[in-house]
Amino acid sequence: MEAIDSLVKLLSRLPGIGGKSASRIAYHLIASDEGYNSRLAESIASIKSRIHFCPVCGAYSEGGECEYCSNPNRERNLLCIVEQPQDVITIASSGIYNGLFHVLGGAINPMDGVGPDQLSFASLKKRVAGGSFTEIIIATNPTEEGDTTALYIRQLLKDCDVSITRLAAGLPIGGDLEYADRLTLARSIRGRISFR
Repeated sequence: MEAIDSLVKLLSRLPGIGGKSASRIAYHLIASDEGYNSRLAESIASIKSRIHFCPVCGAYSEGGECEYCSNPNRERNLLCIVEQPQDVITIASSGIYNGLFHVLGGAINPMDGVGPDQLSFASLKKRVAGGSFTEIIIATNPTEEGDTTALYIRQLLKDCDVSITRLAAGLPIGGDLEYADRLTLARSIRGRISFR
């Protein structure tokens, strides 16, 4: 059936969704009530117009500044640098970190044509130079690209009078922060090590 095949193809383009999972979701949607399907479709259709990047840190926001930058109760002397906006949510949900964030927008990856100029390093340097940070936590993914990016950050901030740390072991090599469980992430944040 063309309608089901089309839906399965679209669903299977989502990350982590293969053909079988896409088929199960499609059949679930057929069996669901129309009200649910309409709300789901509306939510998907409006997500791009409702979610923006925070002008300060680059995290996801529904308004101006994100909930982390606009929260006066967060520790303003700590800055955690992550690759993607969803990494902010992952680290914040661990409950162990209460500082600010900076989203790079990816990692240095010359093979894919992503160099330092495509990432938010200029705003990071400006932010660190103009802020009162005592510690910078590098929370890039434990991959070759993440390691390269971490080394670049260390070099970029070498003249700044700030402690630079990196998340400790505990995160799987080659994995993404988004898939780390809370306990592993909390241990990694607690056990971070100096990166200078």
